[in-house]
Amino acid sequence: MKPLETITIIPSLPEKMEFLKTLANNLWWAWNHDAIDLFRRLDRDLWQETNQNPIKMLGQISQSRLETLAADEGYLAQLDRVKENLDSYLNEQTWYSKEFGISEQIQFAYFSAEFGLTECVPIYSGGLGLLAGDHFKSASDLGLPLVGVGLLYQQGYFHQYLNADGWQGENYPKNDFYNMPVKLQQDENNNPLLVEIDFPSRKLYAQIWKLKVGRIEMILLDTNIAKNNAEDRLITGELYGGDKETRIQQEIVLGIGGVRALQKLQITPNVYHMNEGHSAFLALERIRLAMEAHNLTFTQALELTRAGNVFTTHTPVPAGIDKFSKELIDKYFTNYLAKLGINKTEFYSLGGIDPKAAEDKFSMAVLAINFASHINGVSKLHGKVSSKMWEHLWPGIPVNENPIRSITNGVHLMSYISGELSGLFDRYVGPNWKKKPADLSIWKRIEKIPVEELWRTHERRRERLVAFARKRLKSQLKHRGALSSEIDHVDDILDPEALTICFARRFATYKRAALLFHDPDRLSKILTNKEFPVQIIYAGKAHPKDEPGKQLIKKIIHLSQNEELRQHIVFLENYDIEVARYLVQGSDVWLNTPRRPLEASGTSGMKAAMNGVINCSILDGWWDEAYNRNVGWAIGKGETYDDLEYQDKVESQALYNLLENEVVPLFYKQGKNNIPREWVEMMKNTMAEICPAFNTNRMIRNYTDWFYVPAFKNYEILFGENQTKAKELATWKDKLNNNWSKIKFRKVEHNDAKEYQVGNELNISAEVYLDGLSPNDVKVEIYHGFLDSENATIENGAAEKMDMVEEKGNNIYKFAGSLRCNLSGLYGYTVRVLPNNENLIHPHETGLILWANEK
Repeated sequence: MKPLETITIIPSLPEKMEFLKTLANNLWWAWNHDAIDLFRRLDRDLWQETNQNPIKMLGQISQSRLETLAADEGYLAQLDRVKENLDSYLNEQTWYSKEFGISEQIQFAYFSAEFGLTECVPIYSGGLGLLAGDHFKSASDLGLPLVGVGLLYQQGYFHQYLNADGWQGENYPKNDFYNMPVKLQQDENNNPLLVEIDFPSRKLYAQIWKLKVGRIEMILLDTNIAKNNAEDRLITGELYGGDKETRIQQEIVLGIGGVRALQKLQITPNVYHMNEGHSAFLALERIRLAMEAHNLTFTQALELTRAGNVFTTHTPVPAGIDKFSKELIDKYFTNYLAKLGINKTEFYSLGGIDPKAAEDKFSMAVLAINFASHINGVSKLHGKVSSKMWEHLWPGIPVNENPIRSITNGVHLMSYISGELSGLFDRYVGPNWKKKPADLSIWKRIEKIPVEELWRTHERRRERLVAFARKRLKSQLKHRGALSSEIDHVDDILDPEALTICFARRFATYKRAALLFHDPDRLSKILTNKEFPVQIIYAGKAHPKDEPGKQLIKKIIHLSQNEELRQHIVFLENYDIEVARYLVQGSDVWLNTPRRPLEASGTSGMKAAMNGVINCSILDGWWDEAYNRNVGWAIGKGETYDDLEYQDKVESQALYNLLENEVVPLFYKQGKNNIPREWVEMMKNTMAEICPAFNTNRMIRNYTDWFYVPAFKNYEILFGENQTKAKELATWKDKLNNNWSKIKFRKVEHNDAKEYQVGNELNISAEVYLDGLSPNDVKVEIYHGFLDSENATIENGAAEKMDMVEEKGNNIYKFAGSLRCNLSGLYGYTVRVLPNNENLIHPHETGLILWANEK
């Protein structure tokens, strides 16, 4: 039955406790232990039952309980303290304001298909969303003028359950937006603010919600409204659900709809950050708006807006990129192209489609790369992998010179460090670790924490993890209809004093969750050693359509039911932020076994390390740059293999060797007071080295210093004086493209000797023919380096600028330069021509290059 009218009912709080509403509607509470405790004290059971959702909790708690707490001086004192801390947080001077000042002209927008902020806002699936959430929290901490843009999913990501055979099933509970900390945006007549998007033969509408996260806000779009047809209402129904058409619809709403939502709210960012390619359509909408507002051509608007676009890729393999068929692209963009003034072939090329290749698909990552002035991978290794993966976009350009850089991911410390450890840090490291987590000098003070105190704190966290795991496991078994005897047996599973290893992540096959089971007999001996017992806790979801991932989970469940192993292996269902928090705070070893180099970064190991948990991992992603013998263990030495079965055999044996010979003996090497002092020393090393380097405070400062602020400045240069510089740059690039093929090397010479001594100078000259271009339009360089012994190519070359020294006539110009011979060996050089313009953001952004040794 449909209602006659709808009303919104809000909690009724005693006057002294009204602040709780304000607090509940700002997710700052989610990374403040005192604020979390304030809500938990209202009703501990209800706090868990509502999935730690203060909005829902305040609507359900009894009035008598509220009145009791309103008369509790201790509770009110804590409430006043939290209010004072929030007020101070919102009003204090921030890192960003100190470094760059405060200006209403600067605004950054961060677009992501998912955000993992806290349990009660379930619009995330895994690592990408959690990274986005941590990005946002640290942006708030640092005071960035940032706004987030995403989708408000009616069902979010699925809840996982396992049947008696260990096969994963999925539930899709619906989100109740009116019991979440989001606020519907309305116009002056109290009607929802809507954005409108042209879909094939119809209009699509999305309403706008706001979410407050500390100092900054997030904009979330929702298509589940009466103005849409039944199918369109489901577009924002489920994260990563549906088919390819649902996916392109979601990405149009996110990218194009997101830009229009910002317009509706009169938010005018200069810099747009695309977190993965899902939101890349935003670049098209920016171009369309610039064309309309400033009477620009497509190429002029492209140059202007690209200066203010940033793209982060999280995917190390082409198969992980969203791609759409020409048919879908034509269906949704044929009419849109007329507004951009480009034809279908031109548009296809922006997504990497070769018009001659019938099966080519439109790549969202290629679209984002083509429209971004700053591009990065999410670890040093991933930056190299991405540069190699996309090298075909810059043919002829050395891989180490193309525009893809790296900014290594981090995690938001306050969201994952346990309350007990936070207290230890306050006492011995000092309170500044919260405000300056990237300050190395602060973390050196970890050495001051007494060994006994740190170990006892960690033991309590392990005990809490075991209690949580048992409770969770009992609930799982009841849900599966297990026998009472089996449920009662759970109390004997896991030992709160045993070495506890955790493996928790998405169950994609490349992550090799079952590597530890490669030799079951050897594993069994390790786990069931009565003197030195070991236990493993698994958690993780497979994508609903990932059958191999589901088979991995089933395999682990079956192995864990072995009579010998059942007390030592546990699989926790429905891996989410709450489960992750218990695991990263209470385990002893964090295990990670990806197939290198398929792990772009990984952040769960960082969260564990922040809590003194020691990593044991393949050298991939972030661990490739974090590892040294003082902070954990490396499985292998960074090798890659063609024979994957052989790789699994070698690396599983390496893992068993580490466990038997290093990890287990070190943990049980206990001295005075039964404390493993060498283990605790490694815990300290882990926190002291990893906390300052792998947090999102450092990461956000990198993005701000390297990308956001330079992008803003470049955008302002091109925007100024009626976009004169943008128009000039577009005209110059057009001239460049029309004349580049005419450039020729006439002669390249160096002083005659073939052998030089260290310290000698090599003088090189080149005569270059330029037709339609001037010497100022190009940069001529010597490219030099030692030769690769296998294929006689220059390896990791360097470039030296050559000066124009003579105009020879007939469009021929002589350039000259020199090299100093600093080291002995087989050396080589060549000469190249590159485009040159003061408004180029990256020397290779045009993709044009000419080498002297090209025919």
